[in-house]
Amino acid sequence: MTIAIESAEEEAEIVQQLRQGRSAIESELAKVIIGQQDVIEQLIISLFAGGHCLITGAPGLAKTLLVSSVAKIFHLDFQRIQFTPDLMPADITGTEILEDLGDGRRAMKFVRGPIFGNVILADEINRTPPKTQAALLEAMQEHQVTAAGSRHPLPEPFFVLATQNPIEMEGTYPLPEAQLDRFLFNVLIDYLPHEDELAVVMQTTSKKTEPIQPLFTGVDVLKFQEVVRRVPIAKEVASYAVQLAAATRPNREGSLDFINQWVTWGAGTRAAQTLVLGAKARALLNGHSHVSLEDIRALAKPTLRHRVLLGYKAEAEGITVDQTIQRLLDTTLA
Repeated sequence: MTIAIESAEEEAEIVQQLRQGRSAIESELAKVIIGQQDVIEQLIISLFAGGHCLITGAPGLAKTLLVSSVAKIFHLDFQRIQFTPDLMPADITGTEILEDLGDGRRAMKFVRGPIFGNVILADEINRTPPKTQAALLEAMQEHQVTAAGSRHPLPEPFFVLATQNPIEMEGTYPLPEAQLDRFLFNVLIDYLPHEDELAVVMQTTSKKTEPIQPLFTGVDVLKFQEVVRRVPIAKEVASYAVQLAAATRPNREGSLDFINQWVTWGAGTRAAQTLVLGAKARALLNGHSHVSLEDIRALAKPTLRHRVLLGYKAEAEGITVDQTIQRLLDTTLA
């Protein structure tokens, strides 16, 4: 579903609403979330770019609270799915049941699952088997669910936020690369600095949290997504995004030595598309009229960290994905 923008004046009004909305969004989120400014920015960019987000972080870092708060701000239907080892695909997408029509006849009726919402929190997605994880693939890519040969479109906007705990390995099922690639960003939530953590403890133990006020609607989000795609980008800047994604691929002509040594599998074309689309949203939010190289570089880590697969040499040397991406940024110049 797309929203038609009729005139340049209407487009300018939407851009102004989007830019002014950033401070209002941050103000509302500040009622419940302290710190994590980079995480909030990346989440908003993902929403305005029309993509899904994978949120990686230890328990107790307000991942669920952040997602539900964003849904409230945009007045979107929020659905939370707690992924467990015994969860079945039909528990997510829905299933057909035999319904008594009351006149002696019966008919099959499709009962919608929790996937039919605007903002879907797939909590601890790596705790459920691949069969159930795969139930999200069609929904994320096609924005529809197929059941008993019938297609059921999902409401728009549709936004999947999946969380996973990086410190637990037992009883988990790592997402395959094909499904990871469906996520626009992999947003990393880390522990807060001492002062921010102290502020969280003082705020949450002294008074009730103020309710989040809705600021926008789902239609507003669709308008923002349409305007983001209209942001101009120079061919040279887009070329840098393609160059950056291609530089992660090992054992190719011109591949960097450390990439050949550390990386087993690099990012595909979707990574370059993500860099460009995310950079357009970031430029608009920051009040710029076009995309810059800084916008591309700022989104390199959340874009690439789940699309670059490290090998045993990197693990043996204690090299992380973020360190690899940072070295790539230091090496790859526009």
